[in-house]
Amino acid sequence: MKAAQESVLAINGGSSSIKFGLYAAAELPVCLVSGKIERIGLPDAVLTVNESEKKPDIQSIQAGDHGAAGTLLMNWLAQNLGFASIKAVGHRVVHGGEKHREPERVASQLLEELRRLSPYDPEHLPSEIQLMEVFRQRYPDLPQVACFDTAFHRDLPRVARILPIPRRFEAKGVQRYGFHGLSYSYLMEELARVAGIKAAKGRVILAHLGNGASLAAVRDGKSIDTSMGFTPTAGLPMSTRSSDLDPGLVWYLTRSEQMTAEQFHQMVNHQSGLLGVSEISPDIRDLLAREADDVRAAEAVALFCYQAKKWIGAFAAALGGLDTLVFAGGIGENAPLVHGRICDKLGFLGIELNEGRNTKNASLISMDGPRVAVRVIRTDEELMIARSVIRVLGLSAQKES
Repeated sequence: MKAAQESVLAINGGSSSIKFGLYAAAELPVCLVSGKIERIGLPDAVLTVNESEKKPDIQSIQAGDHGAAGTLLMNWLAQNLGFASIKAVGHRVVHGGEKHREPERVASQLLEELRRLSPYDPEHLPSEIQLMEVFRQRYPDLPQVACFDTAFHRDLPRVARILPIPRRFEAKGVQRYGFHGLSYSYLMEELARVAGIKAAKGRVILAHLGNGASLAAVRDGKSIDTSMGFTPTAGLPMSTRSSDLDPGLVWYLTRSEQMTAEQFHQMVNHQSGLLGVSEISPDIRDLLAREADDVRAAEAVALFCYQAKKWIGAFAAALGGLDTLVFAGGIGENAPLVHGRICDKLGFLGIELNEGRNTKNASLISMDGPRVAVRVIRTDEELMIARSVIRVLGLSAQKES
């Protein structure tokens, strides 16, 4: 089957995966094909493609890095759908630094700037640059657009942005940036759609809980604080990331374990969080299944929920109260048990879950009445990328003219 409809390709590159979606190039883009490449860099990498009304196409592949994975994806699209209908590619770029506050077209100057920023986020930026370059090499005339996760937090108040270290480092770009911005942008649009503009302009806490997890405090539609910091490692415990730690731990491990800076980086990004505490799995589903008979699993889940609860309380204080709490992400969208544990004993903030609604994982899981609305909204970063590409390049207008 060949896709004749003009479309845009949204690429969401993670540290070891790529999610993608092919969308009709229209003012209201509709997803035509979606999928993911998982376990990049490992021997058992997998490509999964979903087309409407078809059984998912699952293939074992060899993808040593993101460049190889991007090439495999281009090959699949060319062979199965035809690449000529794809008019542009959009990329999620985790870190945009201080300058990149809006989606923008990929050019040599931007790639050079992102290479300079790579030390800010070595877990994501090098692979995201690699993806942009392989598309550019194969289709040099195909427009590409970079969509920055940090852009949602561009208006953070200065008191939330500055870090309590010597001021000279701020001149080098060391500050709180915040991430998961594409997800948060989508959640705010959806909140306005399902609950109204008044709710979206109110005091909102967004909880994107997945392999990467963060929270954001939003007032009048703007981010006023967020749990992640200079890098995505900060905030609350994640699947393999540590979250906030005592800085003195660096010096202690340097002396007691002769741990190098690189080893510390590996530990806090790949060996910590749920995996580190449980010594079992980075996947909260595995831990919930084993918590009854393994104290390590129980403690990892308890720590995750406890830290999320603390951040909600802190952000309610920063907002001066709370009107809406939104759960999203792989855990936030699919784990009612986690919702319940996080929200337990938060009644003093006006948070009270309806047990029946939460058990069914309904879209509104809170009690009715003049209290905080607690919602579950399925996020869609790829759709936000597609919308940005169409807007930046004016594709829907070109099509209609």
